[in-house]
Amino acid sequence: MTPTILEIIVLLPLVAALAIAIGAPARITSLIASFLVLGASLGTALNFDRNAEGVGNFAFQYFAGEQGGGHGRTILDIAGFPDISLAFGLDGISVVLMLLTAIVLLAAIWMSPREDKIEGSSKLYYICSLLIGGGAMGAFLSTDLFFLYAFHELALIPTFLMIGLFGNGADRVRTAWKTTIYLGVGSIILLVGLIAAVVNIGAESFDIPSLIAAAKDANLSGTVQMWIYLPLLIGFGILVSLFPFHSWAPDAYADAPTPVAMLHAGVLKKFGLYGLIRIGAPLFPEGAESLSHILLLLLACNIIVLGLVTIAQKRLDKMLGYSSVMHMGYVFLGIASGTHIGLVGAVVLMFAHGLSVALLFGLCGSLRERYGSLEFDKLGGVAKVIPEAGLLFGFAAFASIGLPGFTNFAAEVMVFFSGFQAYSAETGFTPLQWTTVFALWGVVISAVYMLRAYRNVFKGDLAEGLPAVSDLRWNEKLPIFLLLGTLLVTGFIPEILIKYVRPALEGLMIASGQ
Repeated sequence: MTPTILEIIVLLPLVAALAIAIGAPARITSLIASFLVLGASLGTALNFDRNAEGVGNFAFQYFAGEQGGGHGRTILDIAGFPDISLAFGLDGISVVLMLLTAIVLLAAIWMSPREDKIEGSSKLYYICSLLIGGGAMGAFLSTDLFFLYAFHELALIPTFLMIGLFGNGADRVRTAWKTTIYLGVGSIILLVGLIAAVVNIGAESFDIPSLIAAAKDANLSGTVQMWIYLPLLIGFGILVSLFPFHSWAPDAYADAPTPVAMLHAGVLKKFGLYGLIRIGAPLFPEGAESLSHILLLLLACNIIVLGLVTIAQKRLDKMLGYSSVMHMGYVFLGIASGTHIGLVGAVVLMFAHGLSVALLFGLCGSLRERYGSLEFDKLGGVAKVIPEAGLLFGFAAFASIGLPGFTNFAAEVMVFFSGFQAYSAETGFTPLQWTTVFALWGVVISAVYMLRAYRNVFKGDLAEGLPAVSDLRWNEKLPIFLLLGTLLVTGFIPEILIKYVRPALEGLMIASGQ
């Protein structure tokens, strides 16, 4: 049986990891695999027929653009109740996240150190990076709920290992255990919610489009939907670092090796948001609506409370970690709006944030490699020595703030518009509108902490005692150009992404009766 292009995209990083384990050169094998994954992903996106998706289904396509079965070809079928099947498929949401994963995976592998620079097993280092990328890709492309969950868990295990074995700082083992406990608990709560969902719906398979159709036919009461949606929200929320389940994330990203921080913050953390869009609201729309006020309160805390905490940070890596957590509030706002434009903005913002935070952590890792410290008090004026790094970090900071010209700006505008789409002068401000007003202040907070960090690190007089270092090397600049160039192209022409997401969400909302 000839593998399809989607099977190649998902399995190639896993096969490359296996090849490294049995003796293939680690870095070159990882680079070849990630280049091939990005090429295949771009080819699949260009050949994807957005009009052939069907209502709420995944479209399955060959590389040449041939249309296959509506739910994807089944690779492995496990009979039971419900049936489990390993199958991969695409809709517009998955296309965008597939591209995000492929781009960040290549950039993260490219910015990884050479084998002789790694303390410990270089094979394990690259194997873990590939498993994180392959697991995330499998989660975004699986059409079966069981394997969607399983691929995410596959990506979490190497994340813990990388932080504990190859991380930064004396507390990396403690951070690895803290991250393991938090995300392990979140995964267990999520699993309980998924089991409750399947049992109450009475579906005969874990196929996601079939589950959505069965949930609509089951006609569950609003109360039942609420109690099933609650563990889904908590489980996915912990994985995304929703307030107050966020404290694992800043430490994990600060202590993680650069490629892990890029992959987890840029890609894997989007799994929880993807799950709420793909599974939570479509299966239980009344439950999502009944808990929307709680979600609005929590996401406002993500933006305002954690935004203020971000301002107070004294290390660049910790500041970027809290910034990543803060920006998840905007995506939650788009999801909580329940509107088409809000959900489109949420998906595009997932893509934009993934690229910009990977870019920031990549540059942060380059600074740590050169100066050995990321404390603001020990740095200053380094743009005089490494001007190219200073320029590129400035662009990355502008993208994170959400300046026009970057994808983040287009996505955040859609999210903010969604908050006022249902505004009526007769009813006045609702909790959604008030939350959106508070969220707008998050843009100001982002500008404060990001520009403050840029000033402390790159501007002013050169700090005393800093070692003489060289500017960015080409193996660092090329992946940075890849991330930054994508942000600029999709920022000036956001329709590149929106044209995929818009019809997919329309079909998903129709299929779930929203």
